[in-house]
Amino acid sequence: MRDAEEFLALEFKLTPTERAELLPSGQQGIFKNRIGWARTYLKKALLLESPKRGVFKITARGLQTLKSNPSKIDKKYLEQWPEFVEFQDVSKSTNEVKVAVDLTPETTTPEEAIELAYQGLRDQLAQELLTRILTCSPTFFEQLVVELLVKMGYGGSRKDAGERIGQTGDGGIDGIIKEDRLGLDTIFLQAKRWQGSVGRPEIQKFVGALQGQRARKGVFITTSTYTKDAMNYVSHIETKVVLIDGQHLANLMIDFDVGVSPAASYIVKRVDSDYFDDVGS
Repeated sequence: MRDAEEFLALEFKLTPTERAELLPSGQQGIFKNRIGWARTYLKKALLLESPKRGVFKITARGLQTLKSNPSKIDKKYLEQWPEFVEFQDVSKSTNEVKVAVDLTPETTTPEEAIELAYQGLRDQLAQELLTRILTCSPTFFEQLVVELLVKMGYGGSRKDAGERIGQTGDGGIDGIIKEDRLGLDTIFLQAKRWQGSVGRPEIQKFVGALQGQRARKGVFITTSTYTKDAMNYVSHIETKVVLIDGQHLANLMIDFDVGVSPAASYIVKRVDSDYFDDVGS
């Protein structure tokens, strides 16, 4: 497989960035995943065989297929052989799997189908979270931000972290949180629910407030987005300011279980090749 991966990468002139692209879960590379499923499909259609572990070669049927010079070999092409059709029927034995596979392009692997469906559900959840946040009070939003940062490992206890939120009275600063449990450094916060994009002037006010406190680090969190000018501004100043927009905020809430709860869990398993290493032929 390693040899095939290297050869195909050269054949398709893939860049290092393209080869490193991961599935949404970040658990496996897209290119490697597709090679693996291409091999599986070709084996199920009896165009390839595996004489021993880690090795595969073309079969007589595979050689004959190449001689016919097909324009492309995809799942639809492989359905001319009953062995592959039987494999697909088994793979689609439940309605749930049929939906996941049938609603995706022919080139999509089963893992990609699952992850695309998962990503769709996650995106929908993120939008629902932002809609809910916009209906809440400013105080609730500030407390939500504190809870999220504590879940991410900042501020020590929730009580300590949120002690000064909304009470600083300093223009442009909504609260202060410890960077770590010992409080070796502090992070100043600005948490605002906005409908339109946050521009550079608002960020400049926040930075000015930070400088007034001799602070080196700040986090600006909004439910909307930032203009390019605002993002460019924070990348050219000495003060470290992190901008978190609505989409990023919602994703962090999902990742750290703030305002969400599990609905269902699915475990995808694969064959443990090591288990069969010492098994006799």
